[in-house]
Amino acid sequence: MPGIGKDMNERSDHIALRTEKLVKVFRDFWRRPKARAVDGVDLEIRRGEIFGLLGPNGSGKSTTIKVLLGLLRPSSGTAEVLGFPPRAIAAKAMIGYLPEESRLYDYLTPRETLEFYGRLFDFDRRARAERIEQLLEMVGLSHAAHRCVGEFSKGMARRVGLAQALVNDPRLLILDEPTSGLDPIGRRQVKDLLLALAKRGKTILLSSHLLADVEDVCDRVAILYNGRIRAQGSISRLLERRDHVRFTVPALPPDAMKDLLARLRQAVGSEPWVDHPSRNLEQFFLEVVEQAHQAADVPSGAATTGKLADFLTENPE
Repeated sequence: MPGIGKDMNERSDHIALRTEKLVKVFRDFWRRPKARAVDGVDLEIRRGEIFGLLGPNGSGKSTTIKVLLGLLRPSSGTAEVLGFPPRAIAAKAMIGYLPEESRLYDYLTPRETLEFYGRLFDFDRRARAERIEQLLEMVGLSHAAHRCVGEFSKGMARRVGLAQALVNDPRLLILDEPTSGLDPIGRRQVKDLLLALAKRGKTILLSSHLLADVEDVCDRVAILYNGRIRAQGSISRLLERRDHVRFTVPALPPDAMKDLLARLRQAVGSEPWVDHPSRNLEQFFLEVVEQAHQAADVPSGAATTGKLADFLTENPE
């Protein structure tokens, strides 16, 4: 049928990352199977999507990511990244990667670190300089650009790592515990950044143990255990409780509230649960710190910023 090939190509154009029956078995010195780290994983991540890869330690998340990056060869099955095999140079040029532990050179400054990574992508000097300044401002380290990375806290070093993952303006961003070590302000900034990048057409694969952060930003998630996907789908579908309904109404006078509760009690045959809506701790923390920030003369640590680097907003997908 003449339309099938076209339909498949159009469908493929909307898929940034795909694995089919992906298996990775680690073997000992005598080539005997030692651990089946990934066991038949099927993933399909759409372009412009933020996808969460979740699971306890040893579930196969890091191994899956290393296969997608071309750092490990699969034992069987297939993987495709932006239409290429994971080990293809063309695919690597379009990927930004932040590992769980950022191995930065302690004696380099943030500006020198980004200069080093910018040269790896062979950008001209002017383009490198512009991107570096924009990234430093975006991650809130412009004021600390002259300090050696070895002097930084884990959270500030994490910001440098995030900047290096974005220096090539990647189409696919793979992040392993991106908010690890960050304070609540930094975590909120990173989450806002990921949402902004997704709106610009970037695809983001996020692995994290901080489930609240995943819930805030991810469109869909997959939960791994012993190398297999145990649950997969949209956040709203997976978390929705169809056996309960919540109403939110303005505060009522005591008599009206008493009457409403009596009617609900009669309708459902049990005592309804009543509470007051509240902000979460992150929202309250950010409000307190923002008030303190407005009153401070000099920022402490990383600066508060929400501005996306200009080069990341150009030519959206």
